[in-house]
Amino acid sequence: MTAPVRRDAPRPAGPRHDGPWLWPGTAGGPGRRPAGARRPGLPEAVLFDRDGTLVVDVPYNGDPERVEAVPTARRALRLLRRSGIPVGVVSNQSGVGRGLLTRRQVEAVAARVDALLGPFAVWAVCPHRPEDGCGCRKPAPGLVLAACAALGAAPRHTVVIGDIGADVSAARRAGATGLLVPTPVTRAEEVRDAAGHTAADLLAAVRLALTPRHPDGAPW
Repeated sequence: MTAPVRRDAPRPAGPRHDGPWLWPGTAGGPGRRPAGARRPGLPEAVLFDRDGTLVVDVPYNGDPERVEAVPTARRALRLLRRSGIPVGVVSNQSGVGRGLLTRRQVEAVAARVDALLGPFAVWAVCPHRPEDGCGCRKPAPGLVLAACAALGAAPRHTVVIGDIGADVSAARRAGATGLLVPTPVTRAEEVRDAAGHTAADLLAAVRLALTPRHPDGAPW
C-alpha cells in the first residue's frame, strides 16, 4: 500500500509574490453575504480543505474520475447550505509547481468536486511548491484571507475545516477558527495542538461550526 502523502512540509525557502488561484465555484451557489446578514453566533463562511477533508486523498490527482467524496460530506454541506452560510475550498496543490499537474487538470478536478458536493461559492488554490516560500500555501494564511475577501466574510467570523495541522495553522494565522477532522495522516501532536477544536468526521465538524457562539465570534 502506498504511504499517505502529507501536504505541509518542508519549510519554504525564498519568497514568492504571485498569489493564489481564485475562482468562483463552477456550480454557482451563495456568494458574498450582504452586509449585516450574519446570524449572531454563527459563522459568516465555512472553508474546507479539499484532499482528505472533502474528498479521499489521491496524491497529485489530475483525473476527475478518481474524485470520491468522504463519508458524511454531502450531509455536512447540505446542513450548511440550509443555514444560508457560504462555503468555499482552500487547497494546496504543489503538484502544479512540481510539474505534475496543469491548471486545467486542477480546475477539472475542482469542477468534479463541485458536481459531487457543490455548489461552492469560491475556490482558492495554491499552485506553489513548499520551497517556493509563497504567502498562500497553508500553513500560511493567504488562501484563507483570499477566500474570505472573495466572500465578503470577516476572517474572525470564518471557520476553516481540514485534516492536518497546516489547515488549522492557516486558519489561526488568518484570524479564523480552525477545526480538525483527524485522518490516518494526522499526527498526534496536531490533534493535541488543536486543543478541543476537533471532530470525529465532517458532519460532526459542521455541527460544531453551527453551534451558536458568543456574538463577537469567540471560540466555543
